[in-house]
Amino acid sequence: MSRILTASKSFFAIFVAQSEGFGMFKRLLFFYFICLTINVQPVQGQIIKNFSKYNYQFEVRGHYGIFLQHHFEMQRFNSHFPAAEVCLQRATFGNKKWESLYNYPIVGVAAYFSPLGDFQEVGKVFAVYPFIDFPLNHNLENSLNFRLGLGLAWITNKFDPIENYKNFAIGSHLNAAASLYLEYRRRLSHRFTWITAFGLTHFSNGSMKTPNYGLNLLTVSTGFSWFLKSPNPYLNKKLLPELYKFEFDGKKWISTELALSLGMKDMTQEVGQRFFVYNLALNTMKQISMSGRIGLGFDLTFDGSDMAVLDKKQIPYDSKWQLLKPGANFAYEMLLDKTSFLFNLGFHLAGKELSEGQMYQKLSVKQHFTNNLYGMITLTVHYGKADYIGFGMGYRLNFKYY
Repeated sequence: MSRILTASKSFFAIFVAQSEGFGMFKRLLFFYFICLTINVQPVQGQIIKNFSKYNYQFEVRGHYGIFLQHHFEMQRFNSHFPAAEVCLQRATFGNKKWESLYNYPIVGVAAYFSPLGDFQEVGKVFAVYPFIDFPLNHNLENSLNFRLGLGLAWITNKFDPIENYKNFAIGSHLNAAASLYLEYRRRLSHRFTWITAFGLTHFSNGSMKTPNYGLNLLTVSTGFSWFLKSPNPYLNKKLLPELYKFEFDGKKWISTELALSLGMKDMTQEVGQRFFVYNLALNTMKQISMSGRIGLGFDLTFDGSDMAVLDKKQIPYDSKWQLLKPGANFAYEMLLDKTSFLFNLGFHLAGKELSEGQMYQKLSVKQHFTNNLYGMITLTVHYGKADYIGFGMGYRLNFKYY
């Protein structure tokens, strides 16, 4: 009788699992973010009781840190200061294959505040950003994690040529917020976890409004998180045969992607104009696992602000063709269902105006609408300094070679 009851409960759990829908955190102006799903299946021999549909956690952290000076003009902002953070997050438990592949990351939204040393020129910062927290080891009691967050920040005081000319860091109230943290999580009880972390938080507008040196905050933090309901058991979908849309099918593929993006630079403080930046990117990628692709890329960029820079330096050029910047790069893509992160590291091969450096880095957040069509938001950086943010579309062709 007990076996029949157990079997019937397991069947019911599977039936409920297959009938669930799915949702996701939608993009926060700059960034499409993590696609969350809610399909659930029980582990063999385990009965799921009091199942929590969303597996929510609430987390609070206190930070203490300093400015990381990266320009001589920023040396005057030298101070220690606190910060506070409140997070609503969801602990994944294996209802999608990518969750178990990445050791069950945590996804959520953080609200952040700091007085930034009480400098009148800079003011205070308020930020909201979605994040994903990747465990680097598979240990439920003691885990070492890497957390990546991308969102928006409001800085109360910005540069003004008359009233606030000493603020070289920020040219706009609205900025992008990015956080990178290495953290240790210690499970104290079934629902309670202690966290300590060390990392970097960056605020900048991607040169959409100059000046834009940006603010880098180096902080240590500690805090606690707790589940609002009893947490779900962890499922292992890596071993299950089901194949969902956008997932790697184990076959050998080479993909070629072509993407076009458009960005803008605001140089009204320097030359009184705004300029568009056009980028055409071609990437050839090989899937190496269910969670990643590697490949080579080629870029062709036309930056309208280069004309103003050359004119200001009184450097002659014959035509706009000389302003084109071809580039070659290495690429790696991290896959999370419909959402993926593409990293490019490359060099400009030519171009009349290369004062920002020949080496460039790109971080793209891609959201796939179909297996071939995707939208993307890209941050292009030269030697750690944000150059521009581009918004675009891309198309991928897959070629099976066996």
